[in-house]
Amino acid sequence: MTDTEESVRQAAATRTIRLEVARYRPGQDSEPVFQDYDVPLTADWAVLDGLNYVKDRLDGSLSFRWSCRMGVCGSCGMTVNGEPRLTCGTFLTEYGDGPIRIEPLKGFPVIRDLVVDIDDFLAKLSSVRPWLIREGEELPLTTEYAQTPEQLDAYKQYSMCINCMLCYSACPVYVLNPDFLGPAAIALAQRYNLDSRDMGDRFDVLNLEEAVWGCTFVGECTRVCPKHVDPAEAIQRGKLTAALRSVLPWSKR
Repeated sequence: MTDTEESVRQAAATRTIRLEVARYRPGQDSEPVFQDYDVPLTADWAVLDGLNYVKDRLDGSLSFRWSCRMGVCGSCGMTVNGEPRLTCGTFLTEYGDGPIRIEPLKGFPVIRDLVVDIDDFLAKLSSVRPWLIREGEELPLTTEYAQTPEQLDAYKQYSMCINCMLCYSACPVYVLNPDFLGPAAIALAQRYNLDSRDMGDRFDVLNLEEAVWGCTFVGECTRVCPKHVDPAEAIQRGKLTAALRSVLPWSKR
């Protein structure tokens, strides 16, 4: 290896990118502030790797959520350069020479640093009765009910949600009106409404100004969804169901 090649190798090995991380420490900060950290810039590092480098090597007081690092758990959602993203699937190299600004998800109360309060989100999910409802059967259900591939396909897309809350952070309605049921909860309700095994009716939860009728159909929820659930479509299907019931009251789906 020539001296020039070795110099290039060393420069690449020490190349860094700056993370501008939102910090909020209760009792210490009256409002969020930004703190800068320089982390190694490598082709295979995601933003989450950069945050873990900060946590492990530079500042152990930094707080954020993560678990699987595989785009499955949904817990590492944050705002990256203004966009709600899963930090495990967002790579440092996407942002050139940086800097990269990392903030908590918008629309949620901040507990500390990049950690937000998800209690309201969980309550909204629970409100749509996200379980199979069978007349005359009590939970937990023990009977198996077979489905055809076509019956599975009817709701499978809406079942892919990983509860990352990116759609809520991107939704302008939820940010302005916290009472709005929100994209993920509505998609979850439709997942069970379209399940051939379900005998429940969630129309009372969906046919409200704070539910499907509150949506202005901006479509940001679908755009940011990492699993292509398409909650915007789920909301529009809810509106269509409500419209059909207004003229065909016996219609159930």
